[in-house]
Amino acid sequence: MTGPGARWLVRRLGQSALTLVCVVLLSFVLVKAAPGDLVDLLASEGQAANEDEIARLRALFGLDVPAWRQLANYLFSVLRFDLGISFRHGRPVAELVLERLPASLLLMAAAIVIASAIGVAAGVFAARRVRSVWDGLVSALAVLFFATPGFWLSLMLVLVFSVKLGWTPVAGMATIGGPPRGAVGQALDILRHLLLPSVALGLFYAAIYARVMRASMLQVLDLDYMRTARAKGVPGHRLVWRHAFWNAVLPIVTLIGIQFGTVFAGAIVVEAIFSWPGLGTLLVEAVTARNYQLVMGVMILSAIVVMAANLVVDALYAVLDPRVRPG
Repeated sequence: MTGPGARWLVRRLGQSALTLVCVVLLSFVLVKAAPGDLVDLLASEGQAANEDEIARLRALFGLDVPAWRQLANYLFSVLRFDLGISFRHGRPVAELVLERLPASLLLMAAAIVIASAIGVAAGVFAARRVRSVWDGLVSALAVLFFATPGFWLSLMLVLVFSVKLGWTPVAGMATIGGPPRGAVGQALDILRHLLLPSVALGLFYAAIYARVMRASMLQVLDLDYMRTARAKGVPGHRLVWRHAFWNAVLPIVTLIGIQFGTVFAGAIVVEAIFSWPGLGTLLVEAVTARNYQLVMGVMILSAIVVMAANLVVDALYAVLDPRVRPG
């Protein structure tokens, strides 16, 4: 594969590799800045009774060499996708992280779909009725959801729809101990558990997308080619959805790529409240247990996921807007 597209891809992959090295370096520095290390933790828990045992454990975990050598060893291990062993679980970190990754990706994808659908629809609706009561209502709701803390919204959704009304499960990803179901029944059960966490996570971003989409739509509707289309008698719905929408939605695509990392950060809180078995829950458990190897593994794999998502969004942006295509 040659040409501008191939050069763009190679350049982006090179930038991603450099970013990953910086993430590994930052993770390593933060872990080293924390008081004590893995062997000190094991010694405090009584798993290292004497100096010989402590020295043996330091050699086993590679902590008996200078910090720069530890960093070099860890970088080479990451290149082999060897993120070490979680001493709490007795399993490879990569295995634990990949086990939880699908649940987090499902939650994040559902939240982004909900945020995009609600935000874009609300923004177009407000732009078509600018300075009306409906425009003011959309703006007020956007400000409300933007200012509402995610943990409070999550708790209120659980209280209303799970505790009071009983429409949705309280927590978890699937019903435990229920009757055996087929693939369709299992998928519907997961969707029932997914509904509240994805809404709680997505409403904050829906508020942002609604405001951005409204402003972008108003700007596009005021361009010369739109006035020409109106003068030619193009119907209103066709004017909006065929001529204006695809140009106005481009900033939303950019925002999705930029905010993918913040969506993951927000998912940590939502996963903890809804006991969703994703990377956020795993990260909280690892921090609580001072499982530094697992913390670094979650951070590194999360960075890879965010970089991959940004690469996909950039490619999608080039499809939607020919002006930014390579070459």
